[in-house]
Amino acid sequence: MGKDSPIQKDVIIIGAGAAGLMCAIEAGKRGRSVLLLEHNEAVGKKIRISGGGRCNFTNLHTTAGNFISKNPHFAKSALARFGPQEFCKMVENHKIPFHEKKLGQLFCDKSAQDIIGLLKKECLRYGVDIFLGAKVMDIAPKDFFSLTTPQQELRSQSLVIATGGLSVPSLGATNMGYQIAQKFDIKVNPCKPGLVPLTLQEKDLRIFKDLSGVSLDALVSFENRNFRENILFTHKGLSGPAILQISSYWEPKKPLSINLVPDHDMSAVLKARRTATVSLKNFLKDYLPLRLADVLCDHFLENKPLNNYSLDQLQKTGNRLNNWEIIPEGTEGYAKAEVTVGGIDTDELSSKTMETKKIPGLYFIGEVVDVTGHLGGFNFQWAWASGFAAGQYA
Repeated sequence: MGKDSPIQKDVIIIGAGAAGLMCAIEAGKRGRSVLLLEHNEAVGKKIRISGGGRCNFTNLHTTAGNFISKNPHFAKSALARFGPQEFCKMVENHKIPFHEKKLGQLFCDKSAQDIIGLLKKECLRYGVDIFLGAKVMDIAPKDFFSLTTPQQELRSQSLVIATGGLSVPSLGATNMGYQIAQKFDIKVNPCKPGLVPLTLQEKDLRIFKDLSGVSLDALVSFENRNFRENILFTHKGLSGPAILQISSYWEPKKPLSINLVPDHDMSAVLKARRTATVSLKNFLKDYLPLRLADVLCDHFLENKPLNNYSLDQLQKTGNRLNNWEIIPEGTEGYAKAEVTVGGIDTDELSSKTMETKKIPGLYFIGEVVDVTGHLGGFNFQWAWASGFAAGQYA
């Protein structure tokens, strides 16, 4: 088709990730003519690598409390209208085998490609056109939205931005969604990497880097937020589910508290054994991984027989084990982040439709919006729910 003949659609969606695909399906179901634009050479690239290639596609326990946003109530409306059960029905209708791993997390038995296949089949069923390798160079609002691409002009009544955030740039993540928002004078809240490993300061890294690969169950806290799951020592610092979770809340230059023995009051445990002749290092091997006990005793705790400690020293030692404070250097950045915290200010959007209040017909959905889920399928559920909401109205 030549440049002189614009393609006209009811709805154009930029971004064929989870949210964009869901929105396209729902708008197509309503008989709208839909064009989905994807700048990558395939749809759903982030879906493909999620959950270790098995796609953790939702969480049965999803509530608005599982999301970070300047407005903690914003996600409630969309989540109430399209919850985990609704997406599970789609998965079951396509006969995709899946299982619950833990804490309500649902994964495909086989491959994330099953979810991508489901979404592509539904798009085909409802007549959605998909352009791959589609670069949008300019967007102009007239009585309609006019999009300029190298091939031709595109026109639509409604325009949905589902471009994702800044995480995993190796999969094509860009700041395009935020640029479009700024073009239309839509406020964007500051962004930072979320669900991301933390790096340690040089002095701490020298001590802990030999623990790379050591993992343990811990309770990690920042201010009034805490998560209990595994933490993992890495060659750069700390990772594992509990660290990824807290990273979305952590603020630079502030300490994290890590309870290394969350099932025990270690001051009480130590005091109960205060007459023992066993050394602290050997005693702690019943409670901590061997190598961690060694490092803590060599660098932070005095290693001597328990009966050589005063009650006050045992109290302080126990306190350190239950409340080990560390100030991370930073994060491993967007390259290793699973999500972007921040984004399009929810005050700019209708929580019912995802439409902007300033520009009729302009919608923002998915990760580009300032709604960020915890680890464990919640970000996918936000993608499905926000895509569904916009798809009912675009």
